[in-house]
Amino acid sequence: MAKPKKSESSENRDDRDGNDLIEKLVGINRVAKVVKGGKRFAMAALVVIGDGKGRVGIGTGKAREVPEAIRKATEAAKRKMRRIPLREGRTLHHDVRGEYGAGKVVLRSAPAGTGIIAGGPMRAVFEALGIQDVVAKSIGTSNPHNMIKATFNALDQVSSPRSVAMRRGKKVSDILGRKPAAEAGEAKEA
Repeated sequence: MAKPKKSESSENRDDRDGNDLIEKLVGINRVAKVVKGGKRFAMAALVVIGDGKGRVGIGTGKAREVPEAIRKATEAAKRKMRRIPLREGRTLHHDVRGEYGAGKVVLRSAPAGTGIIAGGPMRAVFEALGIQDVVAKSIGTSNPHNMIKATFNALDQVSSPRSVAMRRGKKVSDILGRKPAAEAGEAKEA
């Protein structure tokens, strides 16, 4: 069975809604249901939505026509949006690994100017999320559904120094290992 050809405009879809949401169409598949009279074909869409400021969601939709499948996937993604803490609004706070099924991903924070070094489906997640500097590697599968779910599994494990400090009952400076400004000034004088 031949796959339907993807048009250049639908594959690189990057729309902004009234709410300034970035919509990335990751993939479209033709799926078949075998019935008494033959096969019924439908289209399944995978969409990633984000606001570019630390919120992102994923959705899937299935319908007989492509635009309807994309609309359903977009609505599902909007319902499933979650917030991910970012360092300086451009990268991750720390390195992290994620798994889903056969999909395994490794996400590493990167210095400014690195850019998004990631493959296909993961790149769409990072662009929608608003990450500008990250290095990512997919290990195991090239299935976009599993890659994205493994990426979300990894992103759910990211925690900011502030949340770790609150959980441990400490100060953020204790977590980061930095000396407060007052102590640093006393050390210079002595």
